[in-house]
Amino acid sequence: MAQLVGLPKLSPTMEEGVLAKWHKQEGDAVSPGEVIAEVETDKANMDFVLEDEGVLLRLLVGEGETVKLGAPVAIIGERGEDVTALVAQARGAGSTPAPVAAPAPATVAAPAPAPVAAPAPITLPVPAVAAGGRFLASPLSRKIAIEHGLDLRGVAGSGPGGRIVERDVRALIAGDMSLPAAPAPAASPPAAPAPHTSTPPFAPPATGADFTDRPLSMMRKTIARRLVEAKSTVPHFYLTATCDAAPLLRFRAELNSLLAEGERVSVNDIIVKATALALRRVPQANASFLGDAIRQHARVHVGVAVSLEDGLVTPVVRDADRKGLATVAGELRELATRARARKLTPDEMSGSTATVSNLGMFGIDHFAAIINPPDGVILAVGAIKKVPVVGPNDTIIAGQRMALTLSCDHRVVDGALGARLLAELVKLLEQPAGLAL
Repeated sequence: MAQLVGLPKLSPTMEEGVLAKWHKQEGDAVSPGEVIAEVETDKANMDFVLEDEGVLLRLLVGEGETVKLGAPVAIIGERGEDVTALVAQARGAGSTPAPVAAPAPATVAAPAPAPVAAPAPITLPVPAVAAGGRFLASPLSRKIAIEHGLDLRGVAGSGPGGRIVERDVRALIAGDMSLPAAPAPAASPPAAPAPHTSTPPFAPPATGADFTDRPLSMMRKTIARRLVEAKSTVPHFYLTATCDAAPLLRFRAELNSLLAEGERVSVNDIIVKATALALRRVPQANASFLGDAIRQHARVHVGVAVSLEDGLVTPVVRDADRKGLATVAGELRELATRARARKLTPDEMSGSTATVSNLGMFGIDHFAAIINPPDGVILAVGAIKKVPVVGPNDTIIAGQRMALTLSCDHRVVDGALGARLLAELVKLLEQPAGLAL
C-alpha cells in the first residue's frame, strides 16, 4: 500500500534540511537500507536511508528545496498504485510546516495586511508575492531566477503547496509556457503610499546590481542561530595570557624528527593535547551549565573548530587527555579531512566539554571566541610572533610569544578558576615534556 515518506532527523539539532540530491528517481525500486537521497543538515551532508521496500512512485520535493523535519518528500508503494490522494495530502501537509510554504497555492488571495501591499509593481528578478507576506519559492529557484533576470510573480509552482522549484524555473528558461506566468497582482500604479521612493527595504538585488544576496545554507542558518543564542544568553568573560612558544617549537621539531612525513605533529595538535591535560588537572572547569545544576564531566572531549567554505564545524577528539600526541594528531587530520568533505557523522561533532579555535595560521595576533554551548570554556589561539623580550641581566633578546585567550561561561567558571586553568595550560606549553606524562 502506498505511503508518504517524511524527512527523518539526521542530526541531533536538525529542524529542517535541504534536499541536496536524489540518488533514486521516480519508478526506481528501493530496498531497506538503500540511500535514496543526500540531505544538507545543519551539521553536514547526510545520507537519507530508506527502511522500507517498494517503488518510488512520486518525488514530492525538488533538489535544492528546504524541507521541515517530518514533512513528506516522497511516496513509496507498489508499482502502478494511484497516488493522487496522497499527493493532495502531502501538499496540504507540506504547506503548514514548511518554513517558506504558505497555506494555499498562488490562486488564494493573501490575507489583508494592506499596508505592505503597496510595493507590488516593482519589477525585480525575484518576486515578493506570497500568502502571509512570504514568497513560495525554493532558494535554488530564486538563485536561478536572479541569474537569468526572471520575474517569477504569478508563476504557479509545481512543488508542494504551489511552491516554485527548480524545474519550474528551468521550464521558463526553456520557453515552456505551460507554467502560467500571470501578471503582477497589483498592476495599478501606486500614487505614493510608499514612504521611500527609492529601492524598498529588503528588496532583492536587481539585475546588474553591484551586490548579490546569497541564500543561507543550513549550516549558516544554524551558526547564526546558535551564536546569537550563545552570545545573548551566556555571560562571557575573557582571560588572556602570553605563552613563551620557543620551548613548544623546539619540542615539536624534536618530535617530528622521529615521525614519518604523514604522521607529523602540528602546533595545534600540541595545543589540543595541552588543553585536555589542563582540564584534567583543573577538573572544575571541565563543566557545563544545566539551568538548575552544573554538570561536572568525568571525561575530557575537546572540540576543534575547522573552517569550511560556508562556515565551520567542531569535530570532537574524545578522551584527548588520555591519548598520545601522535594519536591526537592522527585523529585531528582524519576529522578535518572528513569535515571538509562533509562526511562527518553527528556523533563526531557533538559531546565536547571544551573547544579550541586557532587562527594563528592566518596571522591573527589575538582574538576572543564565542563559547560553543554547552561547553563552559573555549580557547582562542593567536599566531606565534617574534618579539623583543627581556633576557638575563636585563638584556633584550629575540623571543617567540603566543597569545591565548580563554572565554569562560561565568555561570560555570569564575575568574579565579579560569585563571588557574589558563595558567596550567601555559605551564604545559612552556614545559611540553609534561605532555608525555
